[in-house]
Amino acid sequence: MVQAVINIGDRTNRVLNIVKAKFGLKDKSNAIDLVVQEYEEKFLEPQLRPEYSEKINKISSGKHVSRAELENALK
Repeated sequence: MVQAVINIGDRTNRVLNIVKAKFGLKDKSNAIDLVVQEYEEKFLEPQLRPEYSEKINKISSGKHVSRAELENALK
């Protein structure tokens, strides 16, 4: 786990407090983790996600696969 001292604005602080309360989280660190996870799932391209490389490595473990198999595995 990485620790960081960050400066956030009042609005961001309020939003983190709302997320923390809404999801019953222990602290703002958990709220930040949740917000970042949601951002990753909705906005990052698959090739930028760490699990993308893992899936590609599993799929290409020395055998040839069809395009359909590859697309299904990446879902």
